[in-house]
Amino acid sequence: MFLKIRRDTLIILLLAFILILCGRIITYVAFASSTEVSDGVPISGIIVKGNDIVPVETIRANVMQAGFRDGSVIHGEILKTSKKEVSLKDAILTAQKFAKESTVPGTAVTPIVAVDVQVDKNTGIVTVTVIEDFSSVEIDNK
Repeated sequence: MFLKIRRDTLIILLLAFILILCGRIITYVAFASSTEVSDGVPISGIIVKGNDIVPVETIRANVMQAGFRDGSVIHGEILKTSKKEVSLKDAILTAQKFAKESTVPGTAVTPIVAVDVQVDKNTGIVTVTVIEDFSSVEIDNK
Protein backbone atom coordinates (compact mmCIF):
# COMPACT_ATOMS: atom_id res chain seq x y z
CA MET A 1 0.00 0.00 0.00
CA PHE A 2 2.97 2.27 0.45
CA LEU A 3 4.15 4.32 -2.48
CA LYS A 4 7.80 3.97 -3.27
CA ILE A 5 9.32 7.42 -3.62
CA ARG A 6 13.02 7.83 -3.88
CA ARG A 7 14.72 10.13 -1.44
CA ASP A 8 15.98 12.59 -4.08
CA THR A 9 12.44 12.92 -5.56
CA LEU A 10 11.06 13.63 -2.12
CA ILE A 11 13.70 16.30 -1.52
CA ILE A 12 12.95 17.95 -4.88
CA LEU A 13 9.20 18.01 -4.13
CA LEU A 14 9.82 19.42 -0.67
CA LEU A 15 12.10 22.17 -2.04
CA ALA A 16 9.51 23.04 -4.72
CA PHE A 17 6.81 23.31 -2.07
CA ILE A 18 8.99 25.56 0.11
CA LEU A 19 9.88 27.74 -2.89
CA ILE A 20 6.23 28.20 -3.87
CA LEU A 21 5.24 28.93 -0.29
CA CYS A 22 8.02 31.52 0.12
CA GLY A 23 7.03 33.18 -3.14
CA ARG A 24 3.42 33.51 -1.97
CA ILE A 25 4.50 34.92 1.39
CA ILE A 26 6.86 37.45 -0.22
CA THR A 27 4.12 38.58 -2.63
CA TYR A 28 1.65 39.02 0.22
CA VAL A 29 4.11 40.92 2.41
CA ALA A 30 5.08 43.21 -0.48
CA PHE A 31 1.42 44.01 -1.18
CA ALA A 32 0.46 44.45 2.48
CA SER A 33 3.40 46.70 3.30
CA SER A 34 2.88 49.10 0.38
CA THR A 35 1.32 52.35 1.59
CA GLU A 36 1.26 54.12 -1.74
CA VAL A 37 -2.11 54.38 -3.43
CA SER A 38 -1.26 55.88 -6.78
CA ASP A 39 -4.61 55.19 -8.38
CA GLY A 40 -6.68 56.35 -5.42
CA VAL A 41 -9.04 54.31 -3.27
CA PRO A 42 -11.80 52.60 -5.26
CA ILE A 43 -15.37 52.55 -3.96
CA SER A 44 -15.70 49.03 -2.62
CA GLY A 45 -19.32 48.94 -1.48
CA ILE A 46 -22.35 50.64 0.01
CA ILE A 47 -23.73 49.61 3.39
CA VAL A 48 -27.31 50.72 4.20
CA LYS A 49 -28.50 50.89 7.82
CA GLY A 50 -31.76 51.87 9.48
CA ASN A 51 -34.25 51.02 6.78
CA ASP A 52 -37.38 48.99 7.53
CA ILE A 53 -39.72 49.42 4.58
CA VAL A 54 -37.70 50.92 1.73
CA PRO A 55 -35.58 48.16 0.14
CA VAL A 56 -31.81 48.31 0.41
CA GLU A 57 -31.48 47.96 -3.37
CA THR A 58 -33.53 51.12 -3.95
CA ILE A 59 -31.46 53.20 -1.55
CA ARG A 60 -28.21 51.73 -2.89
CA ALA A 61 -29.21 52.50 -6.50
CA ASN A 62 -30.03 56.11 -5.60
CA VAL A 63 -26.71 56.56 -3.79
CA MET A 64 -24.90 55.09 -6.79
CA GLN A 65 -26.43 57.83 -8.94
CA ALA A 66 -24.46 60.36 -6.89
CA GLY A 67 -21.20 58.76 -8.08
CA PHE A 68 -20.52 56.15 -5.41
CA ARG A 69 -20.46 53.13 -7.74
CA ASP A 70 -18.01 50.56 -9.04
CA GLY A 71 -15.26 52.24 -11.01
CA SER A 72 -15.31 55.45 -8.97
CA VAL A 73 -12.12 56.38 -7.14
CA ILE A 74 -11.39 58.66 -4.17
CA HIS A 75 -8.32 60.90 -4.57
CA GLY A 76 -8.03 62.81 -1.30
CA GLU A 77 -11.06 65.13 -1.28
CA ILE A 78 -12.11 64.42 -4.88
CA LEU A 79 -14.39 61.68 -6.18
CA LYS A 80 -13.48 60.64 -9.72
CA THR A 81 -16.18 58.85 -11.68
CA SER A 82 -16.09 57.61 -15.24
CA LYS A 83 -17.72 60.84 -16.45
CA LYS A 84 -16.62 63.63 -14.12
CA GLU A 85 -14.75 64.73 -11.03
CA VAL A 86 -16.61 66.21 -8.06
CA SER A 87 -15.59 67.15 -4.58
CA LEU A 88 -16.28 64.49 -1.99
CA LYS A 89 -18.44 66.86 0.09
CA ASP A 90 -20.66 67.66 -2.91
CA ALA A 91 -20.99 63.95 -3.72
CA ILE A 92 -22.00 63.20 -0.12
CA LEU A 93 -24.64 65.98 -0.17
CA THR A 94 -25.97 64.72 -3.49
CA ALA A 95 -26.08 61.14 -2.15
CA GLN A 96 -28.06 62.33 0.88
CA LYS A 97 -30.52 64.15 -1.37
CA PHE A 98 -30.94 61.15 -3.69
CA ALA A 99 -31.36 58.73 -0.77
CA LYS A 100 -34.19 60.89 0.64
CA GLU A 101 -36.01 60.48 -2.67
CA SER A 102 -36.13 56.68 -2.31
CA THR A 103 -39.71 55.44 -2.45
CA VAL A 104 -41.58 52.39 -1.28
CA PRO A 105 -41.84 50.11 -4.34
CA GLY A 106 -45.04 50.57 -6.29
CA THR A 107 -45.92 53.86 -4.59
CA ALA A 108 -44.81 57.46 -4.52
CA VAL A 109 -44.39 57.40 -0.72
CA THR A 110 -41.00 58.73 0.45
CA PRO A 111 -40.75 57.86 4.15
CA ILE A 112 -37.05 58.72 4.58
CA VAL A 113 -36.72 61.99 6.49
CA ALA A 114 -33.01 61.99 7.38
CA VAL A 115 -29.91 60.50 5.79
CA ASP A 116 -26.31 60.37 6.95
CA VAL A 117 -23.63 59.33 4.44
CA GLN A 118 -20.14 58.45 5.68
CA VAL A 119 -17.25 57.63 3.34
CA ASP A 120 -14.17 55.81 4.62
CA LYS A 121 -11.28 57.25 2.59
CA ASN A 122 -9.00 54.30 3.43
CA THR A 123 -11.24 51.39 2.44
CA GLY A 124 -13.73 53.01 0.06
CA ILE A 125 -16.78 51.78 1.97
CA VAL A 126 -19.80 54.10 1.89
CA THR A 127 -22.13 53.81 4.90
CA VAL A 128 -25.64 55.20 4.50
CA THR A 129 -27.77 55.54 7.64
CA VAL A 130 -31.43 56.40 7.03
CA ILE A 131 -34.31 57.31 9.31
CA GLU A 132 -37.81 56.43 8.15
CA ASP A 133 -40.79 58.31 9.62
CA PHE A 134 -44.24 57.48 8.34
CA SER A 135 -45.94 60.14 10.49
CA SER A 136 -44.65 62.85 8.15
CA VAL A 137 -45.69 61.11 4.91
CA GLU A 138 -48.43 62.81 2.94
CA ILE A 139 -50.66 60.29 1.18
CA ASP A 140 -53.26 61.49 -1.30
CA ASN A 141 -56.18 59.15 -1.91
CA LYS A 142 -57.28 59.79 -5.44
